[in-house]
Amino acid sequence: MRWRSPSLPLLLLFACFLVPIVCKVTKPEFRICAYNLQRFNAMKASNYRVKHALIRILSRCDISLLQEVMDPEGKAIKALLAALNRYSERETDRYENYHYKSVASKSLGTKPDNMQQYVFIYRTETVSVLSQHQYQKKQSFAREPFAVFFQSQKTAIKKFILVPLHTEPKQAVREVDRLYDVFTEVSKKWDNKNVMFLGDFHAGCAHMTKHDKKKIRLFQTKFSWLISDKVDTTVTEDTSCAYDRIVVHGEPFLKGIIPYSAKVFNFGKEFKLPRSKVMEVSDHFPVEVRLKSSALLLQATPLLILLSICMVVQSFVPSL
Repeated sequence: MRWRSPSLPLLLLFACFLVPIVCKVTKPEFRICAYNLQRFNAMKASNYRVKHALIRILSRCDISLLQEVMDPEGKAIKALLAALNRYSERETDRYENYHYKSVASKSLGTKPDNMQQYVFIYRTETVSVLSQHQYQKKQSFAREPFAVFFQSQKTAIKKFILVPLHTEPKQAVREVDRLYDVFTEVSKKWDNKNVMFLGDFHAGCAHMTKHDKKKIRLFQTKFSWLISDKVDTTVTEDTSCAYDRIVVHGEPFLKGIIPYSAKVFNFGKEFKLPRSKVMEVSDHFPVEVRLKSSALLLQATPLLILLSICMVVQSFVPSL
């Protein structure tokens, strides 16, 4: 008489039950966002509705680039970070809470009443700052790009460079073309060609036409424009322009991006806010893109193990 173990069918059931749980718990996405905040200063940061909308937007992203920040004393960003970290600690539907820090450029611009900063806000649990670099050729840009070298163990591409740009509208074509010179400088400085340009390029409508693109090296070389010309990144009904863009260099970085993940985040629709409330935050919508995660590899290992257990056990059950 053969002995039949009652635990084997239970093991099979338990192992197969774990498969979807492993897939669900592992979140294989890393989101980079860029947002023109339209004259964000201490007064705007003190507006509860604006601040609440911003922390809901920023809490979705591992790295957020903020533009048109007018905060030389750092009070607005400090208040925003404090609110964002409190919000993260209160969240109960996440598998882990996040802590956020920032890195910012100096105030940049040509007019005393319009000096702006580039500010990156990032999750310390998923990404770290290796280095930063302020581009110095002032004659090339109204607001010189501020490059930051990031590293993450969560992404398939471990090290990458983010370069923001908020162009002067009338100089958009010339400034976007000169991003190629910035690419040459930062990629050589850090010996890394995984470079992403992002921000309000004014790369649409009358500021940048199809004819203008022939003059721009970022359209003629190995760069991929992830936000298409047909996308509207503006809030008002009066405009339908792809001003805000995300551009990456090279095939390796492109392969490290989740296909078709670059998009506009219409938080008005998502949060059920009227256009008037969205306009209090900015006349632009954020744009975003997701990177492939190294978690996919971690996810595959236990998944394959569990599937193997299912197959092995299933082959023994009928013979017992």
